[in-house]
Amino acid sequence: MLVPVVLSGGAGTRLWPVSREGHPKPFMRLADGLSLLQKTYLRAGGLEHVAEILTITNRDYYFKSKDEFQELKGDLGNAGASFLLEPCGRNTAPAIALGALRIADLHGSDTVMLVLAADHLIQDQAAFAKDVGHAVPLALQGKLVTFGIRPTAPETGFGYIEYGQAEAGGHGYSVKRFAEKPSLEKAQEYLAAGNYLWNSGMFCFTAGTILAQLEQHAPDLYSAALACWEATKALGGEPLRMAEIDAESFADLSDISIDYAIMEKSAEVAVVPAHFDWSDIGSWNAVSELTPPDEQGNQVLGEAVLVNAANTYIQTEGRLIAAVGVDNLIIVETPDAVLVANRDCTQDVKQVVQQLKHMRHDAYRLHRTVSRPWGTYTVLEEGSRFKIKRIEVKPGASLSLQMHHHRSEHWVVVSGMAKVVNGESEFLVNTNESTYIPAGHQHRLQNPGVIDLVMIEVQSGEYLGEDDIQRFEDSYGRA
Repeated sequence: MLVPVVLSGGAGTRLWPVSREGHPKPFMRLADGLSLLQKTYLRAGGLEHVAEILTITNRDYYFKSKDEFQELKGDLGNAGASFLLEPCGRNTAPAIALGALRIADLHGSDTVMLVLAADHLIQDQAAFAKDVGHAVPLALQGKLVTFGIRPTAPETGFGYIEYGQAEAGGHGYSVKRFAEKPSLEKAQEYLAAGNYLWNSGMFCFTAGTILAQLEQHAPDLYSAALACWEATKALGGEPLRMAEIDAESFADLSDISIDYAIMEKSAEVAVVPAHFDWSDIGSWNAVSELTPPDEQGNQVLGEAVLVNAANTYIQTEGRLIAAVGVDNLIIVETPDAVLVANRDCTQDVKQVVQQLKHMRHDAYRLHRTVSRPWGTYTVLEEGSRFKIKRIEVKPGASLSLQMHHHRSEHWVVVSGMAKVVNGESEFLVNTNESTYIPAGHQHRLQNPGVIDLVMIEVQSGEYLGEDDIQRFEDSYGRA
């Protein structure tokens, strides 16, 4: 039995403005229309003997992750989706520890875990499956297996693994040591030595092995994880499908990576050199490499006009981009932000996010279109005392029963039918009809139909922030 464990989260600040805190890198769609998370699900679901695919992610990303999985349901065979939801980010060691405890409880301690990052890109599925097939026997022998990528250049942005003797079977090697991200000079030495690999951050081991190694090398973390898992089970719910991690006990777990906590300390680590292509999509330069260049070295996704332009990557979601007399640029357009960066400075994009946070500008956190459990909303226009939204509600879905203290709302149904609670009244609003919600009124919006409900909401008032909301009832546990 094999359980792929997908670690999904992180802000992906170097990929702003597409990746944002509320819509991080795993949800980023590539040219083929699939997100990095969906590609990870397909990669995991294409393996043999998969019992389930466990996603460990933040609670805020649960509904979006679930939707991403459901879109692929027909392509994932019998692999079911399960979720372990963190109340806050805590690094890889706590996530893997709790995942291992859950898997050992539900499937047994000899179950093989394949730990994958949700934001890596691997396109050679056959080679990936073959290398996983080499790792599983080592995992069943009690090894902590990691996958190493053969370096193609003296890369300073990755950690390295120095390997030694071949393991039994000849498909893996013992690990001598892990090396931090090196200087250029050191990276050149590693490349010349020939027995160094990039650390991919993907692992394979049994649940029992990793738990035993945690107990030996990180006993405080192990004890805290055990207490947290017991507290999580005591919360009830459906652990086979979704378990919310107990927030109070989760705070006691150390914020530490699995590399620091275990892999660098254990004598039982083996590495399988990967035969598949791999990219961590860590910058816009990495994204640009996915699009073939034209004769001038330009790469374009979307609609663009180029005049005397060279070596420039353009990605646009709607507007026409015209580039004249430019060279060596990255240009990325979204409905509410445009990034223009020198290709040699793409690692510095994260500084833009830091400045936006300092300015308290919402563009570091949200797109104009925001996903919610019930559907989406898009901010069309806003001013000092008004905001106009397009709201789309899935069939059968319902917003919370809520109230706003500082704003009133006017709803116009564009298509579909709305079921509305407004104070003590409950009624239907048809296409081309409208209703008014005064400030201070409890209200609720529901789609009772079988097609999407689309409506325009006009807000007016002294304060229009998303935090002016008091929930009384909610189908998604947010009240």
